[in-house]
Amino acid sequence: MIIFLKLFNESIKMAWNALVGNKLRTILSLLGITIGIMAIITVFTLVDSMEKNIRDNIQSLGDNTVYIQKWPWDSGAFQEWWKYWQRPEADLHDFKEVQRRSRTAEAVVFMASKTKNVDYGSNVVENVSVVAVTHDYNRIKSFDIVTGRYFTLAESNIGKNVCIIGMAVAQGLFGNENPVGKTVKVLKRKMTVIGVFGVEGESVFGNSVDNQLLMPINFARQVIKLDHPGSKPMVMVKARPGIETAAMMDELRGIMRSIRSLKPKADDNFALNEISLLSKSLEKLFQILNIAGTIIGGFSILVGGFGIANIMFVSVKERTHLIGIEKSLGAKNWFIMMEFLSEAVFLSLMGGIAGLIIVYILTFVASYAFDVEIYLTLSNIMTGIAISVTIGLIAGVIPAYLASRLSPVEAIRSK
Repeated sequence: MIIFLKLFNESIKMAWNALVGNKLRTILSLLGITIGIMAIITVFTLVDSMEKNIRDNIQSLGDNTVYIQKWPWDSGAFQEWWKYWQRPEADLHDFKEVQRRSRTAEAVVFMASKTKNVDYGSNVVENVSVVAVTHDYNRIKSFDIVTGRYFTLAESNIGKNVCIIGMAVAQGLFGNENPVGKTVKVLKRKMTVIGVFGVEGESVFGNSVDNQLLMPINFARQVIKLDHPGSKPMVMVKARPGIETAAMMDELRGIMRSIRSLKPKADDNFALNEISLLSKSLEKLFQILNIAGTIIGGFSILVGGFGIANIMFVSVKERTHLIGIEKSLGAKNWFIMMEFLSEAVFLSLMGGIAGLIIVYILTFVASYAFDVEIYLTLSNIMTGIAISVTIGLIAGVIPAYLASRLSPVEAIRSK
């Protein structure tokens, strides 16, 4: 082990001297490894960051929750769009019956939404997601209220003209003022602000509360046609603790078929959507992106591998006389081979580390420029290092083998 460490140390010194003595040649040769590692790890980093952000967004939709809607989330739904287009929308009757009949549900919520402008005096925030919900919405959707409070049961039941607004809406209408107690105008009606959501950030599914105004469903039904397709109505059902989503879906299917008076052989005229449908579709997408990134970066790494091999062939040629002296002093073939393999790994590792540093810098720049969280994980760093070491071993094995097989006498005479 001590001999190997001494050998590796000497090989690093030789590799460094070769790099310093032939800067341009070395930089150009290592450029392929640097670009290849940068390409692969950049794709892995982007995919991992996207996956984490999307999964966080999915979790915000509610754990163990089923969505009763007109359209299924299955990607194949568009192939039979006519069949789904003719289905009735979910409505308040569906909500009330599911709430009354279900024994597996912890919370049942009806939700509808519109995109409208919200006014306060001369200030207007456009394209606000105006969401109307029944009272138990806070038991399904995860959110924080930093100022004010949620609806009381009485406010929800009587349909009081109160609302909770997102931080982006609050800043657009009130600036630094406290919005609680102020009156805004939406859907040509005045509403009193009773709370402000905490900042949630952009959502892949467009369900962020930042640009949202939340109101009781019994107020909204006075000004919105809740079962209209443009209102995107749905019934959200969260399972009781210990109840599997599949078991609840079986119960909900029976309840909904009964509500809709469907015959035994008739197809469902509703969709039961769950988070796992999104997760499965996304897993396939992430796999494709990772494969594409590996192929793109692989070509660069292939070129970089040839560059490392070229450096090592030149290094063997330049140090043939020195190899002869080493072998004449008793150096074994494996010792010479390990010397050049260590040098190849070191050079490849330098190119890989340079690529990782570039990726690390790019994550900061992209996070700041696009206001998204991008993570360079330890797993991806180790992957980049492992690829670099592997390429160094592959690229250096033939030059190292040829160096180890040189005849001591002929090698010494080569000078």
